Amino acid sequence: MSEEWITGKNPVLETLKSGRSVNKLLVLETMKPQAQQQLIQAAKQQNVQVQKVPKQKLDAIGGHHQGVAASVAAYDYADLDDLFARAEAKNEAPFFILLDQLEDPHNLGSIMRTADAVGAHGIVIPKQRSVQLTQTVAKASTGAIEHIPVARVTNMNQTIEELKEHNVWIVGTDASADQDYREAAYDMPIALVIGSEGQGMSRLVAKNCDWFVKLPMKGQVTSLNASVSASILMYEVLRKRDQVGE
Repeated sequence: MSEEWITGKNPVLETLKSGRSVNKLLVLETMKPQAQQQLIQAAKQQNVQVQKVPKQKLDAIGGHHQGVAASVAAYDYADLDDLFARAEAKNEAPFFILLDQLEDPHNLGSIMRTADAVGAHGIVIPKQRSVQLTQTVAKASTGAIEHIPVARVTNMNQTIEELKEHNVWIVGTDASADQDYREAAYDMPIALVIGSEGQGMSRLVAKNCDWFVKLPMKGQVTSLNASVSASILMYEVLRKRDQVGE
């Protein structure tokens, strides 16, 4: 585990230049534009999200922040190639989980636990508008963060196209889908897409899915928690693959 926050202008600039995984950059909203420029430019070059915040926010982080703080990854991220290598090493068809703008760290931690339990080969998250690997996620994963690789990508739609080039089928969830999730086959290379807690999948990500499945809902509640939906689907993939292997 490394520290989650780096503060101070020079330490933050060096961190951005080093190429280390940075979740987001916080800049004092009253900082002079000229002083902000170098920081913001360095962040943009690394596709790091920048937020302008009040002094109280930075004071709460602590340290001699000098009006700037960078949230860094508590754990290292994997590359997409690492996920494919993991599947190849096990001589299994790739099985990935794509999280589209998931924001709750407890949901991510829970999904990581199930992904490890079912033998998924990795998780993919976007670099922006998404929860990142933090100590809260690590705690919620109860150790699974040490075993399930997470790849962080700049553009989820481009990543989906790359997966398709590797013959991976993209499966989304939609309450209006024709196919019950229990009726689908999952023995091919597959990536399950789980949308955000409030909005679901983005329009472009949904457009790039190869097909959709639905989870039947017989009660009054119209949707399930993201981690619950993900767990149901992941275990169905495991069940179907075990049947094929028998």
